[in-house]
Amino acid sequence: MAERFGGKYSPDAVPPVSKTAGTSPLKGKRRQRGAARVNLLFVVPVILIMVGFTLEPFGLATHLAAFAMLIGAAYLTREGLKAEEAYNERRVAKRPAIPRKLFASVLTGAGLFVAGFSLDTSLLNPIIFAVLGTVLHAVAFGTDPMRDKGVDGIDSFQADRVARVVDEAETYLTEMGTAIARTGDRRLVTRVAAFQTTAREMCRTVEEDPRDLTGVRKYLGVYLLGARDATVKFADLYGRKRDAAARADYEALLDDLEQSFAARTEKMLLDDRSDLDVEIEVLRERLAREGIRTED
Repeated sequence: MAERFGGKYSPDAVPPVSKTAGTSPLKGKRRQRGAARVNLLFVVPVILIMVGFTLEPFGLATHLAAFAMLIGAAYLTREGLKAEEAYNERRVAKRPAIPRKLFASVLTGAGLFVAGFSLDTSLLNPIIFAVLGTVLHAVAFGTDPMRDKGVDGIDSFQADRVARVVDEAETYLTEMGTAIARTGDRRLVTRVAAFQTTAREMCRTVEEDPRDLTGVRKYLGVYLLGARDATVKFADLYGRKRDAAARADYEALLDDLEQSFAARTEKMLLDDRSDLDVEIEVLRERLAREGIRTED
């Protein structure tokens, strides 16, 4: 049987992750919780459209309104799950500004109320539909995070500073991914994903020890802003003309950035280890003065 050739120098080859980073672009990636159930929320309301066109004008209007509400609830549920997933992955994070899943539960109940409403029947049935829909949605998808999350021993001011800087960094990284995806080049998309993983490791390290924020703020701000702008410009140029020289320059830029971010993150980890060693040595000296001997 014939097999398609593929190798290191084939056009569609995916390059290995940079040796300096030693990370995979899929590291830390998890399937979104409840994704299948959310997709079902977008499909089920279609039944209302199909039934609505068989009814009188009033019935059609209520079914169309219910369809819009349920689709809106499905969209809010999906965005709420994304916000919750991002919140859970962060060590320091502010609660979502909008409780999307809460609004989705209420909107689901309202949609079912409108769908079950009829001039010929009592309000008991649509009220039952609304209550059941709201409760079942809340049980199926849970509630939104309602509290800010920080690291023990860190005051709220430091936590807010870290959260703002990391949020800004995440925005730049997401925009980089969106821009490079426009090129339709799988190799470039994978290469940018590898850099995103390296940059996010720095974000997680800063979240664990906000004392490092001052030293890396330019990395998570100025450098990522420049990387985002360069990616957008490259994607626009590469989309019009497959310029090999521009591609080589852009990949070299990613290599330099990844090496710099990885080295700075490693330095932070080494500094943390040095601080720990100092603390241990000071404690041993205090114990020695108290006449207590320690085992190495």
